[in-house]
Amino acid sequence: MEPTDHLLAEARRYGYIQGDQVWLHPFMNLPARQVGQVKESEEASLAYFAQRFEAFRTKVDDLLHKMEEAENKGSFLMKALHLKEQVASYDGLGDFESLHRRLTDAEENIKVLVARNREKNLSTKINLIKEVEALHDTVDWQGAADTIKELRQAWIKTGPVEKQLIEELDARFHDAVEGFFAKRKQFQAEKKAMTNRVYDKYKELIHKSEALKNSTEFEETTRKLKQLQQDWKEVDGSLPRKQANELWTRFRAAHNHFFERLKEHINTKRPEATTGGNGSSADENLNRKRALVGEAVALLERPMGEAVARAKELQAAWKKVGPVRGEESDRVWEQFLAACDKVFELSALEHFVRKRQANGLDTSSTPEEQYNVRVQALRDFIKYDRQEQEVLEENLGKLSDTPGNEAFRTMLQGKIRTFERKIRTKNELIELLRQRLVA
Repeated sequence: MEPTDHLLAEARRYGYIQGDQVWLHPFMNLPARQVGQVKESEEASLAYFAQRFEAFRTKVDDLLHKMEEAENKGSFLMKALHLKEQVASYDGLGDFESLHRRLTDAEENIKVLVARNREKNLSTKINLIKEVEALHDTVDWQGAADTIKELRQAWIKTGPVEKQLIEELDARFHDAVEGFFAKRKQFQAEKKAMTNRVYDKYKELIHKSEALKNSTEFEETTRKLKQLQQDWKEVDGSLPRKQANELWTRFRAAHNHFFERLKEHINTKRPEATTGGNGSSADENLNRKRALVGEAVALLERPMGEAVARAKELQAAWKKVGPVRGEESDRVWEQFLAACDKVFELSALEHFVRKRQANGLDTSSTPEEQYNVRVQALRDFIKYDRQEQEVLEENLGKLSDTPGNEAFRTMLQGKIRTFERKIRTKNELIELLRQRLVA
């Protein structure tokens, strides 16, 4: 059979001649329709429109083959829909119903794949959002910024989701990203402000020291410079290492200058005496500080209102006592600090208990019940202190080792030591309360 004979047979199977017109038989729900006119002959016209169908079928075959081979099958959906639409209007003679069925099957398969991919994309985008939101409380700003940059790229590369979810997901991801950078900006502003305050405090102490370094009022100036040294230690914060070293060098130079002059003065006037900054000997200063420690320790036996007021007076008196040589200086200071801490912590505890009683939350009356209330409160306070300490330690562990973070690192370390002292003091108070109960 010649090729034209096959085409002619296919044409007569799916079409017919009526007058001078070529018609396609009805198929599916479509009525018979005219596809062309008879020109040279009926056979030639039928064969011509059968050839047109073969050309259209080849386009469908090529598309379905490419779709089968492609990874992203969804990109072929619109082309498949376009060819499917042409089935109802294309001028040709052939089995259009089978082509429509093949294109419909391909369309359904693509829609299933698209739905699965969108579910996968939805899961991916939700995880990306959670990863950004998890960075909300970090203090590793540079590391987190690098991570967010990677998450942004992953977001861009992730395919689409259902249309009704796009706006909500985009807004949530954008808010999480912007929230992180807003918090970083606020932290940097606060850090800069803190650095400026610390810098100004150090500069003020330097200016005061330099104004005193040539003073001839040796006793009074010694006391003032010792106080300035204590004030320097108590500045709450730090600076970048290079800047801090420069300021410390100036501060120390002013003090060294004065105390070298003081040494010459002492050698000239009283070479046999070893004195403190207030004219008293180091041994006398040590005895005075030991006396202050003893009084601070005894404050726990006095009414709390009196004890707190007296503790503050003792702290002021301590600053006026001259220096003590060697390790004993640190030892008496730690003893004095611990004694005052107990007074202030016990005062805070009693305030808490009175507040509970005023609110009707505490109906205990016996000494043992009162003891239990106070011990439980102290244990709760210790738990909160430890939680705060753990957060600080976690933040310290995450802090990158860069010069720009040195000030923040020092601040965190100082706060951690403060909580360690608070916890130690509360544990000692629990033991003190136990001893009072059994006494």
